Amino acid sequence: MQAFIRNKPYTGPLQAAVFDWAGTAVDHGSVGPVAVFVEVFAHQGVDVTWAEARKPMGLMKRDHIESMCADPSVLEKWRAAKGADPTQADIDVMYHETERLMVACIARHSDPIPGVLDAVAELREMGLKIGSCTGYTGPMMEVLAPVAARKGYVPDCIVTSTDVPRGRPYPWMCFRNAINLEVYPMEAMVKVGDSVSDVQEGLNAGMWTVGLSRTGNEMGLTLAELEALSEAELVARTEAIEKRFMGSGAHYVARSLADIPALVRTINERLARGETPAP
Repeated sequence: MQAFIRNKPYTGPLQAAVFDWAGTAVDHGSVGPVAVFVEVFAHQGVDVTWAEARKPMGLMKRDHIESMCADPSVLEKWRAAKGADPTQADIDVMYHETERLMVACIARHSDPIPGVLDAVAELREMGLKIGSCTGYTGPMMEVLAPVAARKGYVPDCIVTSTDVPRGRPYPWMCFRNAINLEVYPMEAMVKVGDSVSDVQEGLNAGMWTVGLSRTGNEMGLTLAELEALSEAELVARTEAIEKRFMGSGAHYVARSLADIPALVRTINERLARGETPAP
């Protein structure tokens, strides 16, 4: 059999979209995981803020805890409470507690974000497969995925941070999605997420990337809290988030996953002209 070697630009349409979970597809504001991290540190006598807990969002959960412990403001609080720096043993203890609490918590934050189910249906009508990846571990997704499915959200593929050697910003979860969905090349896929690490993951995988400005971690508000903002504050916060995403290299920023079908059409036009996600 003659080997297949691609030696010209891909000019076909997008074949798959890979979505993050919390803050992108379910759990408006990505509230569930943040609450758990705040509680885990509180059990150590360290009162972290929701903003401090959100900074590393999207990473594998152990990496998330390590990143929080390295944050200067959290480290200062830890030293004040403990009289020493956090150790790997401390991180292990917090990670195991995070696993336990997260499994109990995430099922309560499993509602699909408004517009998600319609967007997924439209993308499938356009011929796209729906992949997904997450900083959640396998046991966490064993709880979340069935509950989300009963509410109508069922991607074609689920890859967790414990299914691959390393989580975000490494590209392995996206590559695993490509393998499971049988999609090639990587520029025929778009990665959508609500954190900077989502964008970095997609870029490292050679995919088109989209950051979500209003439904997830960067905005950090439930739907009711979002709707309670004044128009001026909403615009100001959205613009700041868009700036952070674009500064991280995102190709596009959308308000929610509901905007993705329109962006897919735009990306398809660019692909047809021979454009690629590469800078």
